[in-house]
Amino acid sequence: MIHFDTDYMEGAHPEVMRRLMETNDEQTAGYGADAYTAHAKELIRQACGQPQAAVHLLVGGTQTNATVIDALLARHEGVLAAETAHINVHEAGAIEATGHKVITLPTHSGKVRADEVAAYIRDFYRDDTYEHMVAPGMLYISHPTEYGTLYTLAELEALSRVCRETGIPCYMDGARLGYGLVAEGTDVTLQDIARLCDVFYIGGTKVGALFGEAVVASDPRRLPHFFPLIKQHGALLAKGRLLGIQFETLFTEGLYWRAADHAVRLAQKLKQLFVAKGYRFPFDSPTNQQFVCLPNEVIDRLLAHVTFELWGPRGERETVVRFVTSWATREEDVEKLGEILAICS
Repeated sequence: MIHFDTDYMEGAHPEVMRRLMETNDEQTAGYGADAYTAHAKELIRQACGQPQAAVHLLVGGTQTNATVIDALLARHEGVLAAETAHINVHEAGAIEATGHKVITLPTHSGKVRADEVAAYIRDFYRDDTYEHMVAPGMLYISHPTEYGTLYTLAELEALSRVCRETGIPCYMDGARLGYGLVAEGTDVTLQDIARLCDVFYIGGTKVGALFGEAVVASDPRRLPHFFPLIKQHGALLAKGRLLGIQFETLFTEGLYWRAADHAVRLAQKLKQLFVAKGYRFPFDSPTNQQFVCLPNEVIDRLLAHVTFELWGPRGERETVVRFVTSWATREEDVEKLGEILAICS
């Protein structure tokens, strides 16, 4: 069997594992108060072009989203997000469990539009009964989106402008951020994201780390008293240096970008296998996630040799499926998929 289910099936990039092993017997202070974590944070600040930014290392994506959103919202506020947003469909109500509502907006290939964000906020406050409703207190976006699609720089600038004009923070979920930053044709850089988003996170779990995410706030005042909130949400690691060492390694000599580039390159090679067979792609993803609509009989034949995910309910005749590559995907895995597809189609 070969596997294309997701980008965190393996452990960690060999360089990350090597550094963890090299430092295994060292004794350091806990909860991130160690030299490795301090250096990792400085490397992230440099990469973002934000020397004063606050950087916090948390254990996982769901904990990060729940903690940041809880920190940014007042008790009577909710978070605006696309109907297809990860926090709305795949986090088991983690945001609602913190006491905040996810307020959904129409999705456009996984993205939200600035004019619709502005219209929702405007219409909310035009309602004389708005005091009885959950107020839109922030905007959540992800880059790449659930569908592997990307925001353009113009789209991010428009969303940032709406958020700043209406006084709500813009927060980006960057679980797969590396894959978006290296995608062919993108005009968005890490420095752009740090400039346009009030808070965002750099995903490690899905981009070469064993676990962990790095939250960045260009203005530290956006996240006051964040450390105890991290602990309240179960996102604080006692052996914090394990996070610091991983991000220090990922942000040394461009490893984060190299790992992401490897996955994206193979994903595009994989995509061409299905293009050559004439199959339809519901979303044009330049990243490591590829979504393709396959006849159910082809899916069943493939599943005898390859694992991947059905994206939503199984259709009557055909179903959208997702194939995902990672830093660990091998050229021969993609070539083998081509051989299997030739037999099963």
